[in-house]
Amino acid sequence: MTLSIAAIFVYGCENAHGDRIKPDICINMAEQTSSNISAFLDYLKFEKRYSPHTIRSYQDDLLQFFSYLQNQFSMSDPALTELSPSFIRSWLASLKENKQSARTINRKISSLKSFFKFHIRTGRLEQTPMTTILSPRTPKRLPAFVAQKDTVTLFQHVEFPDSWKGQTNRLLLAVLYHTGMRLSELVNLKESQVNTAANTIKVLGKGNKERVIPVSPQLIADMKAYMEQKRLVLEHADTVYLLVNDKGRKLYPKYVYLAVKQYLSAVTTIDKKSPHVLRHTFATHLTNNGADLHAVKELLGHASLAATQIYTHNTIEKLKDIYKKAHPKA
Repeated sequence: MTLSIAAIFVYGCENAHGDRIKPDICINMAEQTSSNISAFLDYLKFEKRYSPHTIRSYQDDLLQFFSYLQNQFSMSDPALTELSPSFIRSWLASLKENKQSARTINRKISSLKSFFKFHIRTGRLEQTPMTTILSPRTPKRLPAFVAQKDTVTLFQHVEFPDSWKGQTNRLLLAVLYHTGMRLSELVNLKESQVNTAANTIKVLGKGNKERVIPVSPQLIADMKAYMEQKRLVLEHADTVYLLVNDKGRKLYPKYVYLAVKQYLSAVTTIDKKSPHVLRHTFATHLTNNGADLHAVKELLGHASLAATQIYTHNTIEKLKDIYKKAHPKA
């Protein structure tokens, strides 16, 4: 990692109640435990090729766990073999007392499982202390999505300003909806990834895995026109990345988030209005219109079908709604 674990520990060192721990204690603790954590984070970075955001999530979970051990049990130099299930249960109980959600606790359990599994693989540990740790149940939440009639309104009836910002906002919304790509994939989408001859876009997803998404000739034409206009209208524009702001610079995530929120607010009343909602919308509209779930999995870049199956629930809910409205005995 580019920063030492000790330096990072000062930034993120706190106990389960969210209280900051003194930096000198954190540094001492980080120096004792940095080898095990650093080896794992390097594995995530160089072998698993996880994104910096994902690595930071694992890192924060592990640092919080070790800071809890230091704060509650004075364990400044715990060997991996000392980390028994009782210590882990104590930490998880403190998280629950601190009103952490079941979803958050499950993520932290997953981080620890991956951490210990890695050290078993490298021979530093013989068995994981996670075998008896139970994950709390989380209520199943159906992914929020924009109704199909509302997406029609968005692209056919909402007026976008006749300016570079207006053109950019319309195109980014269209790309998100037509491809289901993630926010990070959108802002890092390069012009070279757009194949105008084959009507496809090559997307670099999680773990640097590539997938090819077929798109409509109309979207390709819009992207091609945007690239041409960029060179005519903007001076010193970035021609590596597809989408740029009115200064010709690559878009940043917050710009995209605010643009999506603004335009979705004009057509829908759903609570969540984010780029990820358009990803859910893409997948839900495909499944509702009969798309094969395996195909949707490939288009989304999911590692397993389990992550895609949640969209079948939206399809079932749609069928229930149709049944209630149409069946005389419903």
